[in-house]
Amino acid sequence: MSKGVQLDFGLGDAELPPMTYIPGFLDQARQDALWAEAGRYPFESPSIRVYGKWHPIPRQQVWFADPGCDYVYSSLLVKALPWPPLAARLRAKLERELGFVSNGVLVNRYRSGEDAMGFHSDDEPELVPGSDIASITLGASREFVLKDKLTGRRLSLVLNSGDLLLMHHPMQQHWQHGLPRCKGVGERLNFTFRLLTPGFHGTAIHGTASGSAERPAKLTGKIDR
Repeated sequence: MSKGVQLDFGLGDAELPPMTYIPGFLDQARQDALWAEAGRYPFESPSIRVYGKWHPIPRQQVWFADPGCDYVYSSLLVKALPWPPLAARLRAKLERELGFVSNGVLVNRYRSGEDAMGFHSDDEPELVPGSDIASITLGASREFVLKDKLTGRRLSLVLNSGDLLLMHHPMQQHWQHGLPRCKGVGERLNFTFRLLTPGFHGTAIHGTASGSAERPAKLTGKIDR
């Protein structure tokens, strides 16, 4: 495993997002095995409501987690699926080598450079306060862009296959991040490991990510999220 790098983006003492970058966290053999397993994941493109119309998000995703760790995304309840073997091993590797504890992973599949993720913060209420998020990239290299919520200042980092990015608390409070479109690139997978409060949602929300929801998303902008 490569040593972690504290990112400063060449800005010296400027206020920066608290992150640790570990290039090559996964060797090629582990990448290949995880990629093969992901080929059997039940990916979906859930629809969200924008300006009164339903649109599928511009990527595919699936949520694996411990029992009781359902996840709300754009006001849609995503039920936890059981952990696949290699995703579970990766979870254990993060805890064993870095002390990073998680109970769920959101896997996003970007089929090409036309798939993207708009600016957002991972600040959903079911996340354990003060917890970090671990993001692992497989496949095509893509630009990961950060935006300061207060000043609008932007920073970017190219994430390559096998790289790990740890987003430390309180990054989500002060920064947004996204993955812009990029023509001519191939498929990319991103695994974001999170720590949720089990049973947070109970049974109060009845929409599902596989179709329309009883609680529509209250979005008014583009459908990049």
